[in-house]
Amino acid sequence: MIADRHVFDACVKTPFATIGIVADDKHLLGLHFLPTSVAAKPPKTNTIAHLACVQVMAYLDNPRIRFEVPLKLNGTKHQIDVWEGMRRIPAGGTMTYGELADAIGSSARAVGTACGQNPIPLIVPCHRIVAANGTLGGFMGGKLENPLAIKHWLLKHEGALLL
Repeated sequence: MIADRHVFDACVKTPFATIGIVADDKHLLGLHFLPTSVAAKPPKTNTIAHLACVQVMAYLDNPRIRFEVPLKLNGTKHQIDVWEGMRRIPAGGTMTYGELADAIGSSARAVGTACGQNPIPLIVPCHRIVAANGTLGGFMGGKLENPLAIKHWLLKHEGALLL
């Protein structure tokens, strides 16, 4: 896991993590959930990183906001299909791995793998994908110490019916 804030264009403190933001001049490229011990880092003004910070902060105030930051999603056709499918799930809603798989002509396991490789979690809302057995499923490929606590926080913040 990357935890050095200097590799990010900005770092935003949230109740559940510090969010590290990576952007170029035209697109948001990555969003990383870092330990809360990682310090905030302000973005340069009038940049995509600045826009992403503003929109993340707006989400914390109102989970129903629509993210309008331009994204660059690099992945296979299948990954892009999964990530675009997740973006269609509204705040407060959830979908199972199997339901998303059926919608895009895939398998639940392949959807789960693509979810774990999502480069822009939160904005590409992989936290809205849950297991069919009534559990939260996984989150971010288990890259943090307690990733399901973040997934639970996000779903609760959005008013999703928690399993």
